[in-house]
Amino acid sequence: MIRPSTLTQRFCRGIFLALLLLAVATGAGAGELRGRVEWIYDGDTIKVAGVGKVRLLGIDTPEREASDKDRFFVKLGGNGKTLRRIAGEALRFNIATVKGKEVRLTLDHEKRDAYGRLLAYVTLPDGRLLNRLLLEKGYAVVYRRFDFRLKEDFLAAEAEARRRKVGLWAR
Repeated sequence: MIRPSTLTQRFCRGIFLALLLLAVATGAGAGELRGRVEWIYDGDTIKVAGVGKVRLLGIDTPEREASDKDRFFVKLGGNGKTLRRIAGEALRFNIATVKGKEVRLTLDHEKRDAYGRLLAYVTLPDGRLLNRLLLEKGYAVVYRRFDFRLKEDFLAAEAEARRRKVGLWAR
């Protein structure tokens, strides 16, 4: 007969192994999550089923309404009218590109921002990275304040958008 303490130990070990296998199977062990995009808040924030609010890591887009953040974008050569237009274009792009789709979220050093949103790279079903696409279209700039794994790649994408004079960089 198995003593209760041995049975409890086996049960706990079994639960631990099951959770570990689940984490590996879902990619959670590698800093990845998956889910369907339920809502688009703006150019750099989405809602993913089972995850909540996700802030696209490494980028910043203009706000839909005038805000203190405008000062940064104005330094880059934008004005209020341009910023509102780009904010709208980024929102529409995200709705058309990612709303209702299953995405993969990859985490980096920092897991959450000051507002509690998950910080993630958002990979589309076709393998493209939403964060980078917004930079390529000129709808976003690289968030320079913090380091992150893809910063150099994102800076190159932003520089190319500037060179092509698209989005924020159009005159």
